[in-house]
Amino acid sequence: MINHEIYIKRCLQIAKNGIGTTRPNPSVGALIVLNNKIIAEGFTSKYGKSHAEVNAVNAVNDKSVLRDATIYVTLEPCSHFGKTPPCADLLAKHKFKNVVIGCKDTNDLVAGKGIERIQKAGINVIIGVLEDECREHHKRFFTVQDKKRPYIILKWAETKDGFVAPLEKDSQAPVWISNKYSQQIVHKLRAKEHAILVGTNTVIADNPKLNVRTWSGNNPIRIVLDKNLRIPKEANIYDKSVKTIILCDVKSLALKKSDFINNVSLIDETKEHQLVFESINFNQNLAQEICDVLQKHKIQSVIIEGGTQTLQTFIDANLWDEAKVFIGDNTFKTGIKSPILSAKFTSERKIKKDILKIYNND
Repeated sequence: MINHEIYIKRCLQIAKNGIGTTRPNPSVGALIVLNNKIIAEGFTSKYGKSHAEVNAVNAVNDKSVLRDATIYVTLEPCSHFGKTPPCADLLAKHKFKNVVIGCKDTNDLVAGKGIERIQKAGINVIIGVLEDECREHHKRFFTVQDKKRPYIILKWAETKDGFVAPLEKDSQAPVWISNKYSQQIVHKLRAKEHAILVGTNTVIADNPKLNVRTWSGNNPIRIVLDKNLRIPKEANIYDKSVKTIILCDVKSLALKKSDFINNVSLIDETKEHQLVFESINFNQNLAQEICDVLQKHKIQSVIIEGGTQTLQTFIDANLWDEAKVFIGDNTFKTGIKSPILSAKFTSERKIKKDILKIYNND
């Protein structure tokens, strides 16, 4: 008897290669098995390019063997035209013997239609192999589809006595709480996620770049809360290096946006380096207002990096999926208190003398 789980596990390994490059598409893994041997593998290419199934099929020189082969995928093959043709049609065309699917797609454009199309071609379809693991891998994609918001990761570093920053400091730069190894893990996280969000006070106090420096990968889109557009025009967030979305209130947008743009000359309509101003209501359902803007911009995941007030806003609204809290090997005795998170951590690990606690909002 064929152990389908072995091959789906391999698909999940392959799929990790696309994380951070395929959004808003999911990063799918696929492989083709003939006579109990893997003859081809593929994962989703950069957005707008080939999907995992296409890459796997293209890796097979003699397409005639596909009639006797089984293709494994972590997610239901698409059934609609987007940037590329439907993968379900490709599998139907080659008359695979079996199609084994980790989990169904909840996207309204697919949602069982891909499976139905494959079955109508006379192909045997097996669904739900390692379903929980596949849904976990595709958690960002499913959160957008099912909850109509991005996957939200809270992240902060605090001292052993529960402070995230001192009350006063000598320069406009971060005061590091975690060690260099923890900081590298944060940059790895940034490379995987779509966007990063901070509040006004964090930018004014630390002048962060919010980019990836100690890991290989793409810089996340920057989301900055600046209700009254108080952040200086010389701040690093205006360095044109990556798309940046400024969230302000309606009054500030109307009064200051035109003059601000004319002075900084930052608008660049070539997508990646665009500066965007969006107005939101800061006085009611702030976390949901932010999520609505991120959904508008098709942002699949976001790291909320601070400060305490911004993090607490999402905690209090119960709008978060995962939290990563780094506890450094130091104390401040006084300072800005860390957010209050009542959930119990699900795992922890040591990073030299730091401790990383991970929470999941079930």
